[in-house]
Amino acid sequence: MVGRSGLYALLLANAVVVTVFFVQAGFASNTLIVLGRLAGLYGALLMAFQLLLVARLPWFDRRIGMDRLTSWHRWTGFSVLWLLVAHAVFIVFGYARSSSLDPVNQLVDLAETVEGVLRAIAALAIIIVVGAVSARYARRRLAYETWHFIHLYTYVAVVLAFTHQVAAGTSFTSSSVARTYWYAVWGVALASVFLGRLVLPLWRNLRHQLRVTAVVPENDDVVSVYITGRDLDRLPARAGQFFLWRFLTKDRWWQANPFSLSAAPDGRTLRLTAKRAGDGSAALRHLKVGTRVFAEGPYGAFTTLHRTRPDALLIAGGVGVTPIRALLEELHGHAVVIYRVATDQDAVLYDELRELTLAKGAELHLVTGPAVPDRLAPRELARLVPDITGRDVYLCGPPPMMNAVLGSLRELGVPRTQTHFERFSLAG
Repeated sequence: MVGRSGLYALLLANAVVVTVFFVQAGFASNTLIVLGRLAGLYGALLMAFQLLLVARLPWFDRRIGMDRLTSWHRWTGFSVLWLLVAHAVFIVFGYARSSSLDPVNQLVDLAETVEGVLRAIAALAIIIVVGAVSARYARRRLAYETWHFIHLYTYVAVVLAFTHQVAAGTSFTSSSVARTYWYAVWGVALASVFLGRLVLPLWRNLRHQLRVTAVVPENDDVVSVYITGRDLDRLPARAGQFFLWRFLTKDRWWQANPFSLSAAPDGRTLRLTAKRAGDGSAALRHLKVGTRVFAEGPYGAFTTLHRTRPDALLIAGGVGVTPIRALLEELHGHAVVIYRVATDQDAVLYDELRELTLAKGAELHLVTGPAVPDRLAPRELARLVPDITGRDVYLCGPPPMMNAVLGSLRELGVPRTQTHFERFSLAG
């Protein structure tokens, strides 16, 4: 994929440049200090890369998908943490080896005598706290809002770390070219965040003036919300994508939830369909017509942009049918739709799917029953779709179901380039 390989190439190229500047700056006589400085440079580079990953730039998001960008952000974040810890440990122990001080007193001495070190200590402390609350054990026990609030302090750490690098980094002080390069790297990263996270959402919402026009219960647990606004034909949304929706009521204006479009954008109306999974999604049922909406997006690479075959297989599980239903509306060529639910009553939007498949000459299979035995095992999928290896496969549903189906697709020999999915983590 162009976007993914482009990001890898960008990071590798910058790592090479950083290494060249490091070598040109000269080596210290102490090996620990050399290792510490190199770890600090790579950690700073990854911090800038982190900003690019979370900037939500449309070009990257459409080609890679927010779920993959988020996954890279998570692992890059832990890499930053360990590199900066290594930077601090190697530097402190390296200077302690050259002096008569123990490591603790050496750290205190560096903080008191070297400009920027105290800021670096504060930045590292923040990153350690953010890393701790981002570990899976802690993340599962924290409310999303609490975790997100703590996570925002990362931006404070970024500023502190950058000013430390400017003040104390030998790559900065030894070469005007290196200094210009670092300012350019950080300028692009910070500008990307400013553009993608602030300017673009504000501009789009000011332009489109979104409001709720209807709230329609689909069953006891699922509701559809219809939204309209100005110039929606100019909103670059596609079937399969999602928005972060913020409904501007007095008790929910501060909470944003990711919900997929459940109908292909038609230039006049947007529709989301959500299952009650928490306070945020449960509150949708009580929205009033006319409620103002602030939407960030569209996001996601779960679109027809990456199709490789004229025919498609769409597999939905539960409320994961929402982007699948939207994709079916937009797809051309022959399509097979498999909808996996526990009971017939759980088949949300089934009537719409049936009408769409009839109108488009597609096939629709409703697969019901308990999770065991697996109704989407390789043999069952091959029976329902004999030419499955010649189709693009779009998959959306609960994580256990998606993992099982992805295993079936691999066993059947469906190429990875023909398999399209995104893992949505919906915070209620």
